[in-house]
Amino acid sequence: MHGNTVGEHDRNGEIIEVRGAHGEPPYIVRFDDGHTALVFPGPDAVVMRQ
Repeated sequence: MHGNTVGEHDRNGEIIEVRGAHGEPPYIVRFDDGHTALVFPGPDAVVMRQ
């Protein structure tokens, strides 16, 4: 997720659970700093499949 305010860094994470139907949001994301959060990706997020 791109930082959306001045001085805020980009954050990287891994989707560990999909809560929506057919692969849609919301997602449970584990971020690089170790915390997890329920995320509804907005325009500042890039979701990449691997």
